[in-house]
Amino acid sequence: MPPHGRGRPSRLIIVLSLLFLFTSTASAVSAVLGVDLGTEYIKAALVKPGIPLEIVLTKDSKRKESAAIAFKPIKWSDSKALPERIYGGDALALSARFPSDVYPNLKPLLGQLFQENDMVLEYRERFPELRVLETKERGTVGFRSSSFDQSEEPFLVEELLAMELKNIKANAVAMAGKGSTIKDVVITVPPFYTAKEKRAVIMAAGLAGLRVSSLMSDGLAVGLNYATSRTFPIVNEGGKPEFHLVYDMGAGSASATILRFQGKTVKDIGKFNKTVQEVQVVGAGWEKSLGGDRLNQVIVEDMVEKFTDMDKMRRLGTEAKHIKQHGRTMAKLWKESERLRQVLSANTETQASFEGLYYDDVNYKYKINRAEFEKLASKYAAQVKGPMISALESAKLSLSDLDSVILHGGAVRTPLVQKELERFIGSADKIRTNVNSDEAAVFGAAFKAATISPSFRVKEIRTLDTPGYASGLSWPSDGKERQQKLFTSTSTVGAEKQVSLKFLDDFAFTLYQQVPGQSGDLVDTPVSQIKTKNMTASVKKLVESFGCLTAEISTKFAIRLSLTDGLPEVVRGSVSCEATEKKGGVVDGVKDLFGFGSKKGDQKPLADVDEFEASSVSSTSETATSSSPKESSTPDSKASVPKNDEKLKQAKKRTETIYIDFTSEPTGLPQLSDETLQRIRERLSALDASDRSRIKREETLNTLEGFAYKARDLLEDEGFISASTEAQRTEISQKFRDASEWLYDDGADASREALKARLDELHGLVDPVQKRKDEATKRPGAIKSLQEALDQVKVMVDVVKQSHEAHAIAEEQASSASSYSSLEAESESSAS
Repeated sequence: MPPHGRGRPSRLIIVLSLLFLFTSTASAVSAVLGVDLGTEYIKAALVKPGIPLEIVLTKDSKRKESAAIAFKPIKWSDSKALPERIYGGDALALSARFPSDVYPNLKPLLGQLFQENDMVLEYRERFPELRVLETKERGTVGFRSSSFDQSEEPFLVEELLAMELKNIKANAVAMAGKGSTIKDVVITVPPFYTAKEKRAVIMAAGLAGLRVSSLMSDGLAVGLNYATSRTFPIVNEGGKPEFHLVYDMGAGSASATILRFQGKTVKDIGKFNKTVQEVQVVGAGWEKSLGGDRLNQVIVEDMVEKFTDMDKMRRLGTEAKHIKQHGRTMAKLWKESERLRQVLSANTETQASFEGLYYDDVNYKYKINRAEFEKLASKYAAQVKGPMISALESAKLSLSDLDSVILHGGAVRTPLVQKELERFIGSADKIRTNVNSDEAAVFGAAFKAATISPSFRVKEIRTLDTPGYASGLSWPSDGKERQQKLFTSTSTVGAEKQVSLKFLDDFAFTLYQQVPGQSGDLVDTPVSQIKTKNMTASVKKLVESFGCLTAEISTKFAIRLSLTDGLPEVVRGSVSCEATEKKGGVVDGVKDLFGFGSKKGDQKPLADVDEFEASSVSSTSETATSSSPKESSTPDSKASVPKNDEKLKQAKKRTETIYIDFTSEPTGLPQLSDETLQRIRERLSALDASDRSRIKREETLNTLEGFAYKARDLLEDEGFISASTEAQRTEISQKFRDASEWLYDDGADASREALKARLDELHGLVDPVQKRKDEATKRPGAIKSLQEALDQVKVMVDVVKQSHEAHAIAEEQASSASSYSSLEAESESSAS
């Protein structure tokens, strides 16, 4: 019984409470994010109830953020303060002044080993003043910042990218509104990413507090955005699918993705059917290093060559290698090369002027026209068609099978690229610009995120991606390494295969990808290692408990391409055999016939044949998720339902299955230890706390500066003068003068505590006088209100007084009348 004085809550209250709980939970996690992770720019789109597919703006209200981060030392003295982090365009603006602490274009370095790596060498040549080094734990790329203590551990590429993603997330949360949280994200990646690059992206997102719902290839993201506003022929009603090629060239790479678009009628709930749209990747090709940066590089090389040909540079003996080793000069040249290439896309010639170039001593003017640029870039023009050729071969299609070529990416606007595409295709009629070449991918990623999230209902478009590389498994047997291919490079992500292996004891096997090596030959690159844990014990149980013969025991594993990253993964494993049920004598058979089994666990209700078949299907599709062995018994499909004594006497066979527990360890790049991950998280948290403290300090500084400027107006205000004495005003004037001088001297670099102390001191002098001034200002109005209130009370008193007097007179008159009547009555009585 409930305690005295407390009633049992009604059902209505319970239902409303649960509804509120679920509604609150849904609203807290309803916002999702799509991110187009580019080499030069990062774009994000938000999906939230009331905000469908909206681009996340930067703090400067731009629709894309430069993929760069910079560290800037603080000027004020604070033992807890760390260097300031600056993002995007603001970070790039510092590259000419602080080239050793600006980190742009990190994407090509994700998952890359430091040693003998062309991408790392190119990055170091482009940014010569960055301190690029090899990390101890994994041998990947790291950076040491001059803004931090040199005993500080180097920053991983994933760590720096995590900061950029966290900045994007903060912008999205601010856009989503108060109380919104964003955890789920879909990120676009190039189709050539292997396991190491994909895992690096997922790690960076995790450090940023984001959970990756899916990694989506760039071309498929563009195709999904293309399909959101279109319907396609229904293939199971005689329609013909459409094939479109998405050619995507950004700053770092170029890719071609062939997509099949089709409608399909599928079974819906109950007896109804529905039509869904499908977008499937059927082939892809790429050039990893062909992009806008490569075209900018030819302009930079030409600028360096012409700069060193100047008479002044010749007299100084300056060579091209000297220029390329000067960080500030290269930062200026690379920044200007991007602008020149973009101008040449719309104009036939352009120029650039530099002042104080190369140790601030040389002024340089550079001119270039489109013909010269195309001549310089001719060696790369021939590579433009390469991704399309590879994609067509992968899809087993020809150019005539394509309905259109959809262009995406900033570099496709370059006339050189468009001319090469037209030359290869044979006509410009198939080239389409009917998608936003900058934002189609990020919109597609955001739509995919909304599709995956249970919080949204969107147009049903099924996306079918590919892994990009073939994969298989390998295992040791009889001193040899044996292999079995599982998936091709064009297999569908999410596909699952059953693999039978002849092992009865615990063992280990490896899943691998076939990735092109340095020579171009395919190399089996390990992705993960699988080790069984209870296989030996499970086989023993099948033999001892169910009478299975070891020769009849089969070992199977279900392996699929992960829906998250497209990598092969083991879903479940099992050992099974067909066991014969043991039967007793005639008496036991009769007992079984009438439902009296000899054992408690053997008594089961009779079922139809359909029920037995359904049980068989469900047992084979079960996934092992427990840490302890699981068993299932399935009757042999050949066995029929017992109907009489003779069938009961016959032996029945059942499939006994025990699911295998196993561990899966990622292989390839070594995984970071728990201690290292904890250290990185603590450093990121410390940087976040330092940024928050810096923002509060800046707010305090701005308030103090504004208050000090306001002092002049206060001291000249008549109301303030009348509310203060001459001594008070003199003291206030002196304190404000001291504060202004302090701010322009040492105060600008003071800590927040020192700034707040000055502000509190000034408020302590001004606030009492300001309060008296406000009181004096409000006093006439207050007196007037009081007088009006008194007048109203006086009127009310007069009214009450008059009423009282009238009432008294009435009572007196009534009393007199009563006395007169009594006298008359007495007189009449006496007379009678």
